[in-house]
Amino acid sequence: MALKVFSIPCHDDGSAAETLNLFTASVRVATIERRLIEDGQNSFWAICVDYFASPQTRPARPSGREKVDYREILPDGEFAVYAKLRALRKQLAEREGVPAYALFTNEQMSAMVQGRVSTIESLKAIPGVGEARIEKYAGAFLDLLRGEIVAFGPVVSESADET
Repeated sequence: MALKVFSIPCHDDGSAAETLNLFTASVRVATIERRLIEDGQNSFWAICVDYFASPQTRPARPSGREKVDYREILPDGEFAVYAKLRALRKQLAEREGVPAYALFTNEQMSAMVQGRVSTIESLKAIPGVGEARIEKYAGAFLDLLRGEIVAFGPVVSESADET
């Protein structure tokens, strides 16, 4: 994945926001993180976009409510780790008597694998993963992920220039 950071002044004439919109429309976005940087009249939004640098890296994810086949989206090594995460999730969910998705969604587990998550901070960066899930499940999931990261290697990342 690659990374691009945008700064959009709060008093933007629309051009900076348009630049961001054009960029996100032209790439396959993995995640977007927004932060308001407060500095009076100089306040701005800092927007970090993680995206797949080349369309060949990952097939486009189906839109809408179509079922995602992670066997097609993830390379074999990553899918093997994803399958282990699903088994762990199922075991923990059955023990607690809750639906599996209440622990983590398939999309969140895919993000764990693709992002080579190995720390609480990186787990918290996944959309929808909050403190309650961190407290209850981070230990088990991170133990599994840390043991598997060596098996499928580090993330190959391309960085993009800041705008």
